[in-house]
Amino acid sequence: MQTVIMSLLVCLLANPSSGQKEGKSDPCAHVSSQSEMTMCWRKVHTAADTRLNRVYRQLLSMLGDEEKLELKKAQTAWLKYRDANCEFAANQYKGGSMRPMIYAICLAEMTENRTIELRSQITDRNL
Repeated sequence: MQTVIMSLLVCLLANPSSGQKEGKSDPCAHVSSQSEMTMCWRKVHTAADTRLNRVYRQLLSMLGDEEKLELKKAQTAWLKYRDANCEFAANQYKGGSMRPMIYAICLAEMTENRTIELRSQITDRNL
């Protein structure tokens, strides 16, 4: 069973459509139990969230009042979308021990992607 779960996880992580970049390594490959994998991915998401908040504050500091309101509105909508999307993705494994890990992976990937989007906004404004 563990082999099947790991195979599914490898497929999920290796699939470019899942949000992972091709060739990106699994930051939790060093752990072996399901609970350890879940805890590891939660830590990956927490770190990604910290980076996102730092980049978000940096972008916010560059904006005028009207743009700040627009960004805050967009970020609130994005957070609702991210959470709902990851609930949907994880619910494929509803009732299973993999569900929390899949949810954490989704949160981490989507958060990293949003950070890239906001960084590009900063870069565009600095040109």
